[in-house]
Amino acid sequence: MVRRQFWQARIEQAWRSRPIVWLTGVRRVGKTSLCQSLPDVEYLDCELPRTRQRLADPEAFLSDQAGRRVVLDEIHRLDRPSELLKIAADHFPTVRIIATGSSTLGASARFRDTLAGRKREIWLTPMTLADLSDFASTNLRRRLIRGGLPPFWLSKDVPEHDFQEWVDAYWAKDVLELFRLERRRAFQGLFELLLRQSGGIFEAAALARPLEISRTTVANYLAVLEETFVMHVVRPYAAGGGAEIVSAPKVYAFDTGFVAYHRGWHEPRSEDLGRLWEHLVLNELHASLGRSAVHYWRTKHGSEVDFVVDRASRKPDVIECTWTADGFAPDGMKAFRRRYANGRNLVVASDVTEPFSKRFGDMTVRFVSLHALPALLSRS
Repeated sequence: MVRRQFWQARIEQAWRSRPIVWLTGVRRVGKTSLCQSLPDVEYLDCELPRTRQRLADPEAFLSDQAGRRVVLDEIHRLDRPSELLKIAADHFPTVRIIATGSSTLGASARFRDTLAGRKREIWLTPMTLADLSDFASTNLRRRLIRGGLPPFWLSKDVPEHDFQEWVDAYWAKDVLELFRLERRRAFQGLFELLLRQSGGIFEAAALARPLEISRTTVANYLAVLEETFVMHVVRPYAAGGGAEIVSAPKVYAFDTGFVAYHRGWHEPRSEDLGRLWEHLVLNELHASLGRSAVHYWRTKHGSEVDFVVDRASRKPDVIECTWTADGFAPDGMKAFRRRYANGRNLVVASDVTEPFSKRFGDMTVRFVSLHALPALLSRS
């Protein structure tokens, strides 16, 4: 079994501050395998009747687990999952629990209120570069085309049937069962349109017309896609300019493999690789920083930078993604810095192995590898 060291360390760190860890992420991203790979844990699958019977009396179960580490996989299958976790946190503090379950449970007000201050949440993204190392691979093109779901990435051939099977299961188990949407054709139609234009600005009216649904329905469907981590809504950064785009978000699909599959990119061109590379950079940012810190920037005149990392007490860092370092054009970054003078200017390119700096007029830009980016952003 592969030990995904980045995520194991994240779980261990979370357990040091809270007794409950909530692990979330899309189906087949590797939640179960990650939980099973943790040392010295008892793994329990809550989909099994015998497990639910064992957990029917939470106090009796937790009394037997004193000082132990327990995995409760698919915990939403229990009748009162939040109650069990609250009892564990309040009355059995030596028990360390990692729980996985539906996104609906994780987002519900009752779950948040019941476990406020008692849990840490970890979002398991598709495979990061650290995961590639754990899988003993440096094949970046394979990661871009196959995507970051471990079973798809490990498949001998391009798993075209598996992509469609995943979509069918997502509808049946994540959408229909949890959100009770009824218009499958319209919902999947939106999903496919967003995959094909992934990384573009979201315009509800333009998407509503071909699907023959209302703008409100499009917005509601996007909320479901975002809540289930299948689409990422990257909102604009704007803090002081009338010409800046302030409301229209960009929408990115969760995985490069699904983007490549729906665009038919079996042998991608350099420009295709550049678009997939942008998605992979975003995945790395999400794994390290979460969703809320990452934005994009664009003006009504067309100036743009790929990502802005905005955190309290720090000046905004700007990030441009380019497949090769010599493909970087500084115009967008210069336009941003004319409005926001301070902060780091970063270019992430696939062919950079050692970082270097380069001046463009009075602006200094740092070229870095994607592998080095998370550590760089963690520093002031």
